[in-house]
Amino acid sequence: MSKKDNGGLTVIFAYLNEKNRPYSAQDVFNNLQKQHGLGKTAVVKAMEQLALEGKIKEKTYGKQKIYFADQAQFAEVSEADLKAIDSRISDLSTQVQAISQGCRQLDAELKELNSSLTTEEMMSEIQELEEGCSGYRERLEKINSATNHVTPEQKEMVYKERHLYVKEWKKRKRLASDMMGSILEGYPKTKKQFLEEVGVETDEDCKVTLPST
Repeated sequence: MSKKDNGGLTVIFAYLNEKNRPYSAQDVFNNLQKQHGLGKTAVVKAMEQLALEGKIKEKTYGKQKIYFADQAQFAEVSEADLKAIDSRISDLSTQVQAISQGCRQLDAELKELNSSLTTEEMMSEIQELEEGCSGYRERLEKINSATNHVTPEQKEMVYKERHLYVKEWKKRKRLASDMMGSILEGYPKTKKQFLEEVGVETDEDCKVTLPST
C-alpha cells in the first residue's frame, strides 16, 4: 500500500472517531475531498479496509453501507454525565442564538450606515441646498423691489378691456363679412380678386388668429 493510501486510512479513521456518527463512503468523500484531496475510489477502499481490520464498524442497509467508529473504544458515559452534556449543549445553543441575533442586528446597522451619506457627502449636499436657497432669495428680493407690480384690480381691468376689444373685433368682422357677401353677389370676379382690388387685408393675410373670449 502506498504512502498516500496509508495517509488516507489515517485521515478517515481519525475523522470517523472525531465525529462519532454514521457516514456512507459518499459522505466521507464529500467532506474530505477538498481538504485532503482524496478520490472517491480511494475513500471506498480505505473504509472497506478499516472495517475489515475491525477498526471501524460497518452496517448494510439495502444497497448502501454505513460506517461508524467502534463504540467499544470510548469510555462509558453515566446518566449524570449525559445530563451535564445536554445542559452544556443547551447553554451553548442559547449563546449561539444570542450571538446570531446580535450579528443580524449589527448587519442591519451596517447596511443602514452603508446606505447613509458620509460627512463629506452631507456637507456637499448642504452647500448645494444653501446655494439654491440663496438664488431663490435673490430672485424674491428682485421681485419685491420692483416698482412695476400689477395689482389684482389692474389685472382684472386688463382682462375686462381685452374681453371688450375681442367682442368688438368679432362684431366688426362679422359686419364686414356680411357687407362683402352682399357685394360679391353681383360682383363678376372672385372674392380674392375683389379683396385685391379694394385693398382689404383679412386676418388670415396678416396671420392673425381671432382670440377666444
